[in-house]
Amino acid sequence: MNALVTGGAGFIGSHLAEALLARGYEVAALDDLSTGNLGNIRHLLDHPRFRFVLASMLDHNAVNEAVRSSHVIFHLGAAVGVRLIYEQPVRTMETNVRGTEIVLNTALRHGRGVFIASTSEVYGKDVRADGGRFQESDDVTFGTSMRWCYASSKALDEYLARAYHLEKGLPIVIGRYFNTVGPRQSDAYGMVVPRFVKQALVHKPITVYGDGLQIRSFGWVGDVVQSTITLMEHSAANGGIFNIGSDEPVTISELAQRVKRFTESRSPIVHMPYEEVFGEGFEDIRYRVPDITRLRALIGYHPTKTLDNILHEVIAFHKNGISGGTASGG
Repeated sequence: MNALVTGGAGFIGSHLAEALLARGYEVAALDDLSTGNLGNIRHLLDHPRFRFVLASMLDHNAVNEAVRSSHVIFHLGAAVGVRLIYEQPVRTMETNVRGTEIVLNTALRHGRGVFIASTSEVYGKDVRADGGRFQESDDVTFGTSMRWCYASSKALDEYLARAYHLEKGLPIVIGRYFNTVGPRQSDAYGMVVPRFVKQALVHKPITVYGDGLQIRSFGWVGDVVQSTITLMEHSAANGGIFNIGSDEPVTISELAQRVKRFTESRSPIVHMPYEEVFGEGFEDIRYRVPDITRLRALIGYHPTKTLDNILHEVIAFHKNGISGGTASGG
């Protein structure tokens, strides 16, 4: 099987490429390196079943050639990260919506199945205020802040994919990734775990945005990519939407405390108002944890690492980067 991974030089994309190669696939990774990082896939460049395509997913010709040469498409390419999204909403909408449309249209032309990497952001605000885990059948509510442009663009991606499936018969699977963590994740675009770890390792203040009582869950990247592949190999997943992530909740304040404790850091934990970080009008979500019943029922999914295990892995990666002078991200 030949697989195409858009966004293949990104954090999750590079781990997905590794997992596909380990499974025997031939892999093409398409990325324009706007948020991806060549360092994430440098160790794969000499692999006989791997090739890197330096191109934008907005490049019709490049996408057409890459899709034509593949049997299955994992569409992970997108504008990512809260900071980037909030600061560059036009780029976010254009990249996510136009890019997905090009990929879906090209996949239809060549008769290829597509995995659409969506996000927990599509659930929008938790207007229930009851702390219930998000289910794939839940309604969504977006706010007026530009913070929601990413969520709305990814929701539109989902509707596009479902329309191609229902109207034109294109095989698709939609995976809603919740917070995913592991080696090679960059802190450049607002990702909280690598940011906390890097601050703690150099004994700088660990900066918690808001009151720190926001509740999140953090999934191991290895579990996420294995679930992604298994879903695309499972015929019963066709046309479905699946939450992918961990259902172990933690507050951001507790996350900061664990990072400080595990790194034996002298860093103080300080709180910063959202307005200081993102400007006026930013809205955050108080609770975001998935219900993974559907994923568990179909493929027997169980997270293989606890949050503490994940944090130790990430800390070890960044310690090695500090001692070696490099730590690639994306």
